[in-house]
Amino acid sequence: MSFETISVVGLGYIGLPTAAMFASRKKKVIGVDVNQHAVNTINKGQIHIVEPELDMIVHAAVTQGYLTATTLPAVADAFLIAVPTPFKPCNESEVPEPDLAYIESAANAIAPVLKKGDLVILESTSPVGATEQMAEWLAEARSDLTFPQQAGEDADINVAHCPERVLPGHVVRELVENDRVIGGMTAKCSARSVELYKTFVQGECVITNARTAEMAKLTENASRDVSIAFANELSLICDTLNIDVWELIALANRHPRVNILQPGPGVGGHCIAVDPWFIVSKTPALAKLIHTARQVNDSKPEWVVEKVKLAVAEFLQCNPTKTAADVKIACFGLAFKPDIDDLRESPALAIAMSIAASHPATLYFVEPNIEQLPKRAAENAQLVAVDEAFEVADIAVLLVDHAEFKGCSDVPESLVIIDTKGIW
Repeated sequence: MSFETISVVGLGYIGLPTAAMFASRKKKVIGVDVNQHAVNTINKGQIHIVEPELDMIVHAAVTQGYLTATTLPAVADAFLIAVPTPFKPCNESEVPEPDLAYIESAANAIAPVLKKGDLVILESTSPVGATEQMAEWLAEARSDLTFPQQAGEDADINVAHCPERVLPGHVVRELVENDRVIGGMTAKCSARSVELYKTFVQGECVITNARTAEMAKLTENASRDVSIAFANELSLICDTLNIDVWELIALANRHPRVNILQPGPGVGGHCIAVDPWFIVSKTPALAKLIHTARQVNDSKPEWVVEKVKLAVAEFLQCNPTKTAADVKIACFGLAFKPDIDDLRESPALAIAMSIAASHPATLYFVEPNIEQLPKRAAENAQLVAVDEAFEVADIAVLLVDHAEFKGCSDVPESLVIIDTKGIW
């Protein structure tokens, strides 16, 4: 059965590029999002996020009539759900519990327009069992249809999980080239999902079951989180022992079987800083190493803030006529990784905000990939260019290794520098 109309629910950093790729292959695509601004922007042939090449693809798809956006689901042959999966509020001492409310809302939204033969794929990164839970919600809403948990291969509706595995800034290319893990609730669910993705995916579509597909994405990012935690813990140890951690890692990596990652101010984004908690929340007594890695990486921003406070104190000792209100601090980088505008779960932004909250003077934020600070930014924060920050700052806190910062050859010698990335 071919897929003539495809609906993508959630038009964010994953959903919109996915919708655009299907539309670029001349499939009719209906994008669904609760954000009216996003819908209006897309229908103008424009994009509301920053992702290289995506603007041209969306413009062409909308202009040619293959992509439309709406706030309400419509009849389609396949539905891809790419909505957020955040965590419920909790105390710092508690293990975060996943919040599947957005997935449930998306399931309830598409349920009325489902018809026999449709395929529903959950792309949202989710705890193990979320795909089965989504299928239950759909079955509750549509008792006139059968689902895999009820009828197996003979189900009216096919359900699968296919996690995204792309890197922000390279999403368009990686959506096409990367292998995809396809986890159907039945063999037929998997086969039909492969047929759908092969519309544009050139990488291999590897079939497994839904639970293993869910765990595969979580495992990939938990593995990276543990590796980063080792590097970050080394940076703490080396700071105490007065050792250059970047030189140390470079030396250790000369061993043919060692590949230590680079430390930083923490771990951010919507994947590595989040996905390991899905594993910990399901098996808290067993996921000891994964849990510890999360704690190491989550504590790094606080360590950086303390380093800044010490730098301010030392600056005042050397300049006894000044007060803390006279000390000008510039934070270089707010995004969660280099050369993008994405501030989600960004340790750099958290550090900059924490410094601004405790420092009695204007904070200078340097983020070349955004045009204005987020609404939650501190009142004493000011977005400035690199040159201006160099002119006014006494202390520079390098938080993200953006290309613009790597290319700085004229960093003032008078600056007190806290370099969390080792590029200055």
